[in-house]
Amino acid sequence: MRKFVVHPSYKHLSQQILETLMDLDNKGVPLVEVGRNTIKKVDLGELTINVKKFKIPILIQALIYQFFRKSKAQRSFEHSLKLNGMGIDTPAPVAYWEEYKFGLKRSFYVSVQLDYDLDFRILNHRLDWPNRDGILREFTKFTYLMHQKGVLFKDHSPGNTLIIEEPNGSYHFYLIDLNRMRFKPLNREERIKNFSRLWLSRHMISVMAPVYAKLTNDSAESVEADMIKYGRKFRKYIIRKRLRRKKRRA
Repeated sequence: MRKFVVHPSYKHLSQQILETLMDLDNKGVPLVEVGRNTIKKVDLGELTINVKKFKIPILIQALIYQFFRKSKAQRSFEHSLKLNGMGIDTPAPVAYWEEYKFGLKRSFYVSVQLDYDLDFRILNHRLDWPNRDGILREFTKFTYLMHQKGVLFKDHSPGNTLIIEEPNGSYHFYLIDLNRMRFKPLNREERIKNFSRLWLSRHMISVMAPVYAKLTNDSAESVEADMIKYGRKFRKYIIRKRLRRKKRRA
């Protein structure tokens, strides 16, 4: 069984998109390969698309996706539609495709390829990046807007925000890797914790915390202390997780 959904704006490209997905190994230019997830850029002529092929889940997960839960591809497509409708930018959703055989086997999410200037990881590693602190402040405002609209982006990590610098010097932020999200009112703890996956340095926190505190009528000292606390907890969690993986492989 197969399921293929295309955004109305790209219905005329349905056949081209489907042919691309069916033969993705021989199409396009690889951009990322993380684990068994693959991302490729494919030129369709009038449109350049970004195709994410999700890894094949283990049997129990495959059955859960078939009968009880939406696939990552479907969630990515639907979340992108919802976010763009809320005024939170993501690369435009194009299509998703699923194949089932005793559970979910193959799944793909297709979006419009976005040409961007940098992603948030640059700000983590390039201390000399032009207007680094200014970008951090604007990104904090963007995150506040997302929180105010009831979006909890569970993968709010450095590689999942793409940044475009506009000619007037302003910045545009685009979210990617959208399958893990919740839409609900957020309390203070959820909001501050949501910064922890960004691997922020003390300097980055010192720049961002006063901006977020002012927007939320909170204490800058309190926000900064909690951002440090939750960031430290997240780092410890990741380190323990990596150590457990090493032990299993040994």
